[in-house]
Amino acid sequence: MSIDPSSIPNFGGQPQQPQGSGPAGPVVPDQDLVKQLLEQMELKYVLDEEGDLAAPWEEFRTYFMFRGEDDQQVFSVRTFYDRPHDLETKPALLETIDDWNRRTLWPKVYSHTHDDGTVRLIGEAQMLIGTGVSLEHFVSSTVSWVRAAIEFDRWLVEQLGLEQAVDSADDEKPSDDE
Repeated sequence: MSIDPSSIPNFGGQPQQPQGSGPAGPVVPDQDLVKQLLEQMELKYVLDEEGDLAAPWEEFRTYFMFRGEDDQQVFSVRTFYDRPHDLETKPALLETIDDWNRRTLWPKVYSHTHDDGTVRLIGEAQMLIGTGVSLEHFVSSTVSWVRAAIEFDRWLVEQLGLEQAVDSADDEKPSDDE
C-alpha cells in the first residue's frame, strides 16, 4: 500500500504531483505506512526504546503509536511538550488548556505533574483503526494532528507570554563578539 502524495495537505511548499492512487477500500494502517507518510512530509523520526515512532521538535516530541488487538486497535498521536511549568502556575495553565480543549477538536491537551513538582503538557488524538479506515481519512487526520500539535505549542507560547521570556533569555546571552 502506498500513499498518494497529492492526498497530503501542502505545508506551503511546491504542490505535490500525483503518483497513482491508494487502495480503493479500507486499510488497517501500520508503522510502515506512518513512516512513509512522515518521509513524504519531510519529517525526521526515530524509533524509541518501545518501538514507537517519534518525530522530535525543539520543544516537544510527537509519538505515533499503535495499541490494542484486532478490531479494537487504536492509532494514537501523542505529543509530549518539554517546556516545564512551575506547580504554582498549574491553575492558570489548566484554565489555558481548558480554553484550547473547548475551542479545538485536537489535540486534546492535559497536564502531568512530575515528582520534582514540574508540570508538563501532553496532547493526544486517537483513531480506532482495527476494522480498517479509508487511506485518505488516515492520511488527512494524521497530517492535521501533527499540524495541530505544532499549532498548540505556538498558541501556548502566545497565550502565556512565553515569547517575551524566550526573547529576553536570548537577549541576555553573551554574543560571540563579546
